[in-house]
Amino acid sequence: MKHFIIIVLLFTSLQSNAQEVFHQNKESKKQKMIVYGSDSCHSCLDTKAFLKEKKVKFTYYDIDINKAKEQEMLLKLQKNNISIHTLSLPVVDNKGDVFLNKGNLQEFLKVLAKKIEKDEN
Repeated sequence: MKHFIIIVLLFTSLQSNAQEVFHQNKESKKQKMIVYGSDSCHSCLDTKAFLKEKKVKFTYYDIDINKAKEQEMLLKLQKNNISIHTLSLPVVDNKGDVFLNKGNLQEFLKVLAKKIEKDEN
């Protein structure tokens, strides 16, 4: 009887963990755009305004005050073979597609608009 109870508890625990992983994966697929920037960066503020105007759901992290998110951003750039030596904000993670402003905000916003349009279709 003791073994039966242990097996039932083990099975219940595994099923619960599997459901949690499933829901986490489902949520990560729904994950919206992440913008890493600084509130002292005009391009970052303009990007936030652009996304709000387009009614795009996104999460914004100010890397000046959130050093953990700054490290997260740097790791994502590194994983995507994007040089951090000439880093220009904002950095956008659109469901794993990581890209950044390369100095020309208007061109960056055009690229961002194309990615938003692609996601909507």
